[in-house]
Amino acid sequence: MSDEWVHVRPHPALRPFVPTAVGYRYGGSASGVHRGLPSPFLTFVVTVDEPLVLVAHPDPQQAPGRYDALLGGLHTRPALITQTGPQTGLQLALTPLGARALLGLPAGELASLDCPVADVLGADGAELTERVRSAPDWAGRFAAVEDVLLRRVRTGAGPAPEVSEAWRLTLASGGRLRVADVAGRVGWSERHLLARFRTETGLTPKEAARVVRFSRARSLLQARAVAGRPLDLAGLAAATGFADQAHLTREWRALSGLPPTRWLAAELGFVQDGPTPVSTS
Repeated sequence: MSDEWVHVRPHPALRPFVPTAVGYRYGGSASGVHRGLPSPFLTFVVTVDEPLVLVAHPDPQQAPGRYDALLGGLHTRPALITQTGPQTGLQLALTPLGARALLGLPAGELASLDCPVADVLGADGAELTERVRSAPDWAGRFAAVEDVLLRRVRTGAGPAPEVSEAWRLTLASGGRLRVADVAGRVGWSERHLLARFRTETGLTPKEAARVVRFSRARSLLQARAVAGRPLDLAGLAAATGFADQAHLTREWRALSGLPPTRWLAAELGFVQDGPTPVSTS
């Protein structure tokens, strides 16, 4: 069975909260242990066949578990996911500032946790999971998700404008702005910003900047590897706001559990440092 990805643009009313929605089908070739890496988005997964098996969570105190549908909060440590055969499902990225509008709670309450969707969304979560798993095709699965989430949208539900602006500045700068600069721009003290920001997102402003820098660097490194371009870690570090290659490697190891090239070897099945095209299948 070959791998398959289906990208769908969310309904306009959901786009402020759900920037991406992807259907996936992984063949048996993808079996192994994979890492769920820190990113600026909450993770929303609904499986169609086999459950998602997490052998380690970002919070090491959380016990391993199996999930038909999962909501994962923002985190600064990798989750470890095992796959032993083909797997099909949907994955949505949720913005942390939209958590109140869709989930009815601040993203900070899910920080470093992985939870069954029904535990967060109640009857709506159970309905969504059942409808996705029983739908015969991608169109039906995405329609089920949209139908339930559109019912849950609470207009006007969101954090203080200062928190929203601090998050926007962090994303727009690629995590390069100092916390003092972010606080100054929103008109709050650093201490007040830290408390309000962490309550809303689950990360401190400094942690959020680290995650944003790492996420951008990971996307660029993966694109270079898939295209068969030189990895150029020193250039990558300079382009994404790290002090140098050593800083990039330290952060990569802290946030993913592996240095960059070993992460590529583990997750993409190859390490490419030259111009020869490579395949990810």
